[in-house]
Amino acid sequence: MSIVSRAFRAAMALVAVAVLAGCAHPINIGTDVAPPRTEANLIQKKVAYTMTDAQRATQAITPGGGGDRISYYPYRDLEKSIRDALRAVYQDVVVIPSATDAAVVQASGAALVFTPEIKTDSGSPSPFTWPPTYFTTDVSCVVTSPAGAEITRVKASGRGEAEFSEFKGEFGLSAKRAATQMATALSGEIIKNEKLR
Repeated sequence: MSIVSRAFRAAMALVAVAVLAGCAHPINIGTDVAPPRTEANLIQKKVAYTMTDAQRATQAITPGGGGDRISYYPYRDLEKSIRDALRAVYQDVVVIPSATDAAVVQASGAALVFTPEIKTDSGSPSPFTWPPTYFTTDVSCVVTSPAGAEITRVKASGRGEAEFSEFKGEFGLSAKRAATQMATALSGEIIKNEKLR
């Protein structure tokens, strides 16, 4: 087999892989809409949530429409939503890189430490357009004391949907709606949990 023939076959294989894999279109899944914060109702505590630079840099790729995929950074994009959910409940909220570093936790002055795990999914039945028409966001937080003992766990989910006619250049609309719903649900779950007062 000639070099040209081998090069042609290799190029065709790469094209086939690209077609099968589809495109990964970048979107932002965060939202600027925060759960309401009423000063008179806030729990007078300082709490922390954990997030590392490595988590912020972690990219996720999930299905879109038309056989394409979408890419985003779940921890980076949803950090504000998690912080806003906590700020809707507590007087003061700070971020720290780890719940297991006793010195860092102590220096933060936090009475509780929330360590979130984020899972996402998306899709669309459309065979022609790539933006996702539905998006789901699940957040599970392990809550620990300043000494590192587990106090409880809280979970919240959001599901956002958007029709193609609504996008108007906002291709992550379903994801933003899911983030808004998740943040509201998370603050509600925290308020309901007596161990977190």
